[in-house]
Amino acid sequence: MKKLLSTLLLAFAAIGLHAQGDKPFTIPEMSGWTPAEGIFATTGRVVVPKKDKTAQAVANRLTLDAKLLLNIDLTVATGREKPGDIVLRVDDLRALGTEGYQIRIGETAEITAPAEAGLYWGTRTLLQMMEQTAGHTLPCGVVTDKPQYGHRGFMLDCGRKYIPMAYLKQLVRIMGYYKMNVLQVHLNDNGFKQFFGDDWAQTPAAFRMECDTYPGLTARDGSYTKREFRELCALAADCGVEIIPEIDVTAHSLAFTHYRPSLASKQYGADHLDLGNPEVYTFLDDLFKEYLEGDEPVFAGPRVCIGTDEYSNANQTVVEQFRAFTDHYIRFVERYGKTAVMWGALTHAKGTTPVKADGVVMNCWYNGFANPRDMKELGYKLVSIPDGAVYIVPAVGYYNDYLKIENLYKNWTPAHIGNQTFEEGDSAILGGMFAVWNDHVGNGISVKDIHHRLFPAMQTLAAKCWSGTGVTFPYTDWDNRRRTLSEAPGVNELGRIGSAEAEVLAVKSLNPGDTTALEEIGWDYSVSFTLDCKPEAKGTVLFESANAKFFLADPEQGKVGFARDGYLETFNYRLPESGQVTLTVQGTSGMVRLLVNGQKKEELDREELFAIGDAQRYRMSSDPAVVAADGVAQQWHPQVYRRGPRMFHVRTLIFPLRRAGRFNSRVTALSVLNHIPQ
Repeated sequence: MKKLLSTLLLAFAAIGLHAQGDKPFTIPEMSGWTPAEGIFATTGRVVVPKKDKTAQAVANRLTLDAKLLLNIDLTVATGREKPGDIVLRVDDLRALGTEGYQIRIGETAEITAPAEAGLYWGTRTLLQMMEQTAGHTLPCGVVTDKPQYGHRGFMLDCGRKYIPMAYLKQLVRIMGYYKMNVLQVHLNDNGFKQFFGDDWAQTPAAFRMECDTYPGLTARDGSYTKREFRELCALAADCGVEIIPEIDVTAHSLAFTHYRPSLASKQYGADHLDLGNPEVYTFLDDLFKEYLEGDEPVFAGPRVCIGTDEYSNANQTVVEQFRAFTDHYIRFVERYGKTAVMWGALTHAKGTTPVKADGVVMNCWYNGFANPRDMKELGYKLVSIPDGAVYIVPAVGYYNDYLKIENLYKNWTPAHIGNQTFEEGDSAILGGMFAVWNDHVGNGISVKDIHHRLFPAMQTLAAKCWSGTGVTFPYTDWDNRRRTLSEAPGVNELGRIGSAEAEVLAVKSLNPGDTTALEEIGWDYSVSFTLDCKPEAKGTVLFESANAKFFLADPEQGKVGFARDGYLETFNYRLPESGQVTLTVQGTSGMVRLLVNGQKKEELDREELFAIGDAQRYRMSSDPAVVAADGVAQQWHPQVYRRGPRMFHVRTLIFPLRRAGRFNSRVTALSVLNHIPQ
């Protein structure tokens, strides 16, 4: 009787979360839903046909993710299905395409798809539905789903801001959960010289790949080994994501001209390659070759981006040189079996030198550089990435700091490129992307800051690139409900703890070296603790995580402060050497506040800086003298420079909680709130 009662209660709870007949909420939205009576609850088996290796592989991933996301144990089995089984099979449903799938939920939950991609996407839909219901049950009905656009993704600037490989691996897991299938990794770029004394030689530039062809070319402040880049490509493929690596030339090329100054243009600036110099071709041929050749190339995916944007068009001679260069590298990567991707610039560089179009993908970002209708007429396949709508450039004051997701959700699809609108489903439009550009090198932006901007953008573009104009949930409802979904199974980069305002961690007494159950707490938060103070050496850590350290005494001045992403930030406060004090640290996406005995001591928010004078420069983490043993520079901090071009320095912190440091003071009454009390 007790078992029957609990089953009935579970069913009623599930019905309360899924009103009978309502389309279940997922991102992206399922294109078709036919409701039926009843509720499905899994018995824990995932059944696949005995010889279906594709279904077996997807089933194995489903079991791992169900444990991470829902804490339920699923086992993979073969043979006849029984009520309560999740069933996976590949079947001939050609009308759904390679990414489409069907889910029939009744006595079993059966996912059928014509290819592995669709079968995998079906499991993502299943998991999203299950994470929103009591007991992880499902409403009965039939899902029929396929994407409007095949290219759904974004570009991440890892050149100007080093993005650790650990985060990229988390990112592809998140992308897979939202059926985003393309990550373009921008591997090289440089800062703007006006922030560095108008001196190209002092302007930071980076190429992020391990390089044997040109020893010393690889950036010292963060890079990817060839082995780990291959591993990223393999992991991404398992998550349904294609990595498109980008080596950006002919502009944005200061990393290469720093390495070999003879490659630099004397007319257009050292960030431009000299296209009249044959040595440029020799250098780049050998560079691209290193990552394209062999049985297991580093650039393992089917597409490679060759850059080719924002070069000067000052005269027709340089235009024709640019066009010849573009054509050369399209054909160069094709010789290795890759499809070339490039940034559109052929309206800006209009000329007579032929540039191959057939089989080439063009990212259309600004119609003045490449008019999309003209590019379609030439035969290019287009990716919609209009700068005004979908460019994120953190904390610079131009483009978007955060995307305007309401407008995008209501009005934008990949058929909209700047001021031009194509028919939905136009075969020339492969799909859409957004971009994160880290233009201002040294502006304090952390990976957590980037992720906070990136995640809602990804949810929105996932919805619009999959469904186009077919989204049906009202924006306010969609926006509220998107916030309840997990980032991905086992992923919590935002540091969200709990769904309601609460104290999420309370520790009566914290001892040196203690660990907690939490890695970190995300915005908004309030962390307070009481100290019976004793003298603390410089560099004394209260808490640290994989991403940050919070200091009772910072390494330089002995003040309360924190370090993350190679930046050291301090409050104008030193602990007393004796007596008792209560500190409270409160953080949002815009600031970190320190309270001492309940009174605000200082608030670190966005700081306005100006261009560097000749004798004052950022102490970049590429200087070996300031790189700690763990690879994290602890000595970056801003100075106020002479007035000139303006930069905003961002000072934020996702608070670390994993491990306590080695401190002398007694720490008691630790309280962590997932909100800031009013």
